Amino acid sequence: MPDDEPPLDAADALEQRTLTVGAELHGQRLDRALAALAPEFSRNYLRQLIEDGAVRVDSAAATKPAQKVRAGQRLAIELRPTPMARAFVPQAIALQVVYEDEHLLVIDKPAGLVVHPAAGNWSGTLLNALLARDERAALLPRAGIVHRLDKDTSGLIVVARTRAAMDGLAERIAARQVRREYLALAHRTWRGPAAREVDAPIGRDARNRLRMAVVDLNRQPGKPAQTRIELIANAPQGCLVRALLHTGRTHQIRVHMAHLGHPLVGDALYGGAPAAGLTRQALHARRLALTHPITGRALAFETPPPPDLERALADWAVVTPQE
Repeated sequence: MPDDEPPLDAADALEQRTLTVGAELHGQRLDRALAALAPEFSRNYLRQLIEDGAVRVDSAAATKPAQKVRAGQRLAIELRPTPMARAFVPQAIALQVVYEDEHLLVIDKPAGLVVHPAAGNWSGTLLNALLARDERAALLPRAGIVHRLDKDTSGLIVVARTRAAMDGLAERIAARQVRREYLALAHRTWRGPAAREVDAPIGRDARNRLRMAVVDLNRQPGKPAQTRIELIANAPQGCLVRALLHTGRTHQIRVHMAHLGHPLVGDALYGGAPAAGLTRQALHARRLALTHPITGRALAFETPPPPDLERALADWAVVTPQE
């Protein structure tokens, strides 16, 4: 079993299912035939079962989704719980709650806490903590999570506690009606205009699938991305900026800052390096403002930088203004 998957315990009973290929499926790919015979499961899930050796064709193990099937063949599948399904379990993890009512939670997320389970982090996430904190979270998609922060980004994140609030938050985020402001400490002294509107599409880096990159939409897939970046203070080693998100693409601030020639301190993925005691990306979600999706009340929250970032700012003699 891969190290990044949660253990399979006795409570995870495996279901065995036997299916017969009909004449209408003769000559089809195995994964397509299974999807037609067991439509309640996604084709991706069934393809994963094939690749994991959980499917047999006439008693012979099958490992290739593209294998062709013949009418009359018997397909036996072992419906194993996926790592994602087994990841959705309550775990008692302390959270710093900034605001709470019947419909919303605002949390000050520490750096190092993963928001949602994924490969390499199937447990110990914000989602696991939410499931343990409120049994109603299990009734919501993604336990009410409507936006995310990277694992090593600290700061404010809003979570829905009801379906009506979740739908309302999603609509407001899509309509750019949720204001998200970040502090970022970056390499190199800032030059030029103190404020810049960065309008640069972001897509998967063709040379490194773990990275995102600014792309040409005429040549590569991607999505529009806009960030307003404002200089707060310069230091001999670099600069402190305020970043306002207009869109919410994966790694958006990190990619746009690197694109400007100012990779974030500690952000090795995008060209940054450890400095001022920081080995994680120097990014903090400082402010969050929105209209309550149920009551219509204006809400605004602010949280100071965590101790590691405060120490880095002090080391570089950068003073965050009191606004």
